[in-house]
Amino acid sequence: MPDYEYDIFLSYRRSGAGSAGEWVRNHFHPLLRDCLADELATPPRIFLDVEQETGTYWPARLERALRHSRLLVAVWSPPYFQSPWCLAELTTMSAREQVAGRASRHDDRGLIYPVVFADGRHFPKQALLRQAVNLHHVTVGRLTYQDSPEFLELHRQVQKVAQELAELLDHVPAWQANWLVFRPKDLVPQRPTLPRLEL
Repeated sequence: MPDYEYDIFLSYRRSGAGSAGEWVRNHFHPLLRDCLADELATPPRIFLDVEQETGTYWPARLERALRHSRLLVAVWSPPYFQSPWCLAELTTMSAREQVAGRASRHDDRGLIYPVVFADGRHFPKQALLRQAVNLHHVTVGRLTYQDSPEFLELHRQVQKVAQELAELLDHVPAWQANWLVFRPKDLVPQRPTLPRLEL
């Protein structure tokens, strides 16, 4: 019977404008994986969309990984909210929260864990309603960052993130096959079509 395959779906702007992708791949993901391993009884399963086998239909791969992930860790920056795929991932997990009665007046434990990579002033109003962990002061993407004194602070911050995620993972709802998954085309309002005039 299908169930969760991943503990965490890491949602971030993979390419295009901004440097969040480089930071996530070089620093945040490896630290999160290692720090979560210190907190969980089993090795953490984190979906990071970087390695796809040749010929994989990646939209379906993302959809399956998202449907079978316990929590969404969203790395926020202004470019994140300009990405149709990131917004689809966020909308998908937000819809699951509604179905499961989470992030509500009755149960404030959400299934979305926001990490602020940069800014915060230009986020949509709806995003500002969620408490986020702000790592803006420790977000340098270059590999040489690992040799800097600031990297130790990033490690400490990610340890706290891992502790909070481990607590949230203990309280996710049971997996349901009927959870919705949105794709970018589902989020675009359809233009009304005018009837053709017969002459």
